[in-house]
Amino acid sequence: MEPNTILSESLSLSSDIPLYAQLVGIIKRSISSGALAIGDLLPSEAELCRALNVSRNTVRQAIGELEDEGLVVRKRGKGTFVADPNTNRRGVRYSFTTEVSSLGKTPSSTLVDFGVIVPTRAICEKMELREGTSVYCFTRVRNVDGEPLILETSYYPQFIYPNLTREMVQTHSFYSLLYHVGITPFSAEDTYEAVMLDAPRANLLSVEPGSCAFYHQRRTKTEDGRVYEYTRSYIRGDRVRLDVHMQKSGMTFSRIID
Repeated sequence: MEPNTILSESLSLSSDIPLYAQLVGIIKRSISSGALAIGDLLPSEAELCRALNVSRNTVRQAIGELEDEGLVVRKRGKGTFVADPNTNRRGVRYSFTTEVSSLGKTPSSTLVDFGVIVPTRAICEKMELREGTSVYCFTRVRNVDGEPLILETSYYPQFIYPNLTREMVQTHSFYSLLYHVGITPFSAEDTYEAVMLDAPRANLLSVEPGSCAFYHQRRTKTEDGRVYEYTRSYIRGDRVRLDVHMQKSGMTFSRIID
C-alpha cells in the first residue's frame, strides 16, 4: 500500500460528519478494501495533518478510535500499523457515524427529544444506578443517506458529563465528547429481538405501522466495569441484516446496512 492513497483523500469542512470521523472512515475503507493490509504502515501524524489540512488533535482522535477498535497498533519510535483485529482487539468502540462513514454512506441524526430525568426502577437496574440518580435521556432518529434507519433512545448518568446541552448533542458525537473526558467503552452487551413497529415509531422511521424491526438493547461499560450507557433502539428490518460467522477460533457478528 502506498501512503499516498490516504494522503490524496480530502475531508469536507461543510459536512455534518466530524473531521476525525471522516478520517476514520477513509482509513477503515482502505483496510476493508485491501488497499491497506495487515502490517502496513500508516502515514505519520505530521503527514496526515499537512495533506488533509487538519489539526494534530483531529488525527490523534481518529487514530485513537481505530486503535481502540483493534484496527491499528502504535509502535513507539516506528509509527502506526494496520493490526489484525482478531488478535489485537482491546475493547469495543461503537460509533454510528464511523460505522456508516466506513461503508461510504452519509450518516446524520435528527434529535427528537432531550432532557434530564429520574429514570424508572427498571432502567436504574439496567444501569446499576442508585434509584433517584439523574440521567440524560435523548431520542434520535439515525439516518443513512438521508433516510431514517434507527430510532434510538439513550440513557447516560448525568454525573459523567454534567454540562451536556441539547445543542451539544445536536452538533457533536457524544462518544467524542466522552472521549475527551476519559470515558471510553471497554465492553458491551447487546440483545436483538424481532418486533413489529407501532404507529408512532413507524411514523418516525417512515415505514408502515406493523412493519418488522429489530429491537436492540445495549449496555456499555468502562474498563472498570461501570455501566455508563443504556440504549434502546428500533432498527428497520427492511434495511439491516445481521450476519454471524462461526469458525474454529470463535464467532464474529456483523450488522449489514443495505
